[in-house]
Amino acid sequence: MPKMNLSHFEASILFGLVISIVLGVVTKKTDKERLHYGLYCFGCFVATIFGLGWMMWLGHR
Repeated sequence: MPKMNLSHFEASILFGLVISIVLGVVTKKTDKERLHYGLYCFGCFVATIFGLGWMMWLGHR
C-alpha cells in the first residue's frame, strides 16, 4: 500500500471532509438536507482550522 505524506493542513482538511460527509449522511433525511448540512459542517471545520491556525501563529510571535 502506498504511503501518503500529508501536511498537517491537508490532513485536517481531509478529516473535516470525511466527518462532514458522515454527519450529513447520518443526521438528515433528504438528499438536499444532507448536501446543505455537509457543506455547512465542512465550512465550519475549515473556518475553525484557519481560526486556530491564526491563533497559534499570533501566540508564537
